[in-house]
Amino acid sequence: MSEEQSDGTAEPVRIKAHVWRPALLWVFAGFAVFAYVFDQLTKLWVTSTMVEGERIPVLPPLLHWYYIRNSGAAFSIGENVTWVFTIVMAAVSVVILFQLRRLGSAWWALALGLLLGGALGNLTDRLFREPSFAMGHVVDFIQLPNFAIFNIADSAVVSGVVIICLLTLRGIGLDGSRHHSVAAPDSAAPDSSGSLPAKRDGEPDDA
Repeated sequence: MSEEQSDGTAEPVRIKAHVWRPALLWVFAGFAVFAYVFDQLTKLWVTSTMVEGERIPVLPPLLHWYYIRNSGAAFSIGENVTWVFTIVMAAVSVVILFQLRRLGSAWWALALGLLLGGALGNLTDRLFREPSFAMGHVVDFIQLPNFAIFNIADSAVVSGVVIICLLTLRGIGLDGSRHHSVAAPDSAAPDSSGSLPAKRDGEPDDA
């Protein structure tokens, strides 16, 4: 669809932000809920069917279920400062929700949804699992060769961060705008017609 400008040329009609923003919010919410529910259901399955320390081969030697309780952050990092990661996950969740007012990209909606769902999944463990409120141990059960044991929430967080890094490298902002570096014009480069730009008065001829 296009509309005619004053000079008679046609200009595409842009869809206003308030028209498609609800759809992006649904994408965000859908992936956040999916990551959170999937994480909590798998943890419920592990805690109800396995005992701590039990190891079950799934696709040996590549994949095992290995039930442990992690007092640290993702991938068993920082086990002695549990309360710090509880605060960090809560802060990350608040920041994500605050940034939704600028959301203008489906890929950013996907990334932030996974990030929030994963953060809330592990935050739920921190708040409500043993040994105490805000100091709870996170249920980890996915074991790969020569790698830390992790869970679905960790996977969602890492996936969200990877997508955000790729979007940033491609210059795609949270609002969907693209940022390109502006190269200095080359006076010797041909224009769109293939011809070189006209020389200024007093410029020497090329040898």
